[in-house]
Amino acid sequence: MIPDIVRVVGFGICGVFTVALGLVHFAMPRLLDFDGAIPTAGEPLRPLVLPGVTYQTKRTDVRGIAQIMNHAVSYTLVTIGVLDLLVDRWLTAGFAPYLLVWIAVWWFLRAATQRHMGSRTGDWLVASGFTALGLFHLAFGVLAWS
Repeated sequence: MIPDIVRVVGFGICGVFTVALGLVHFAMPRLLDFDGAIPTAGEPLRPLVLPGVTYQTKRTDVRGIAQIMNHAVSYTLVTIGVLDLLVDRWLTAGFAPYLLVWIAVWWFLRAATQRHMGSRTGDWLVASGFTALGLFHLAFGVLAWS
């Protein structure tokens, strides 16, 4: 069994970090200069071709998708952080193991996709940190099943 202090401090740290990360993510389009990185002028992009549908993709579409995905991640991060901070209210519920495993898989996915940013030392450290968050949630998910 994991001591209560590990649960309280661990979920507290995870929750505060994740809420803060989610709030910072709302500013990422400005911080990372999405507008400069995805200019509206330039060569036409290849169209999106699906069975029976061809859609001429514009640069504003790509910029919009980047904004939409960033804000969706921001919302998810804030939600996970709030859930972590309120863990004592739901940890004994029947859905707890499933939610904890879902959160763990989300962190593992986030860790794995860090490679899209590069393979600098910082990227490996970020991926390791996100993996640790996933392992923490997975451990409590496994415990909640027992």
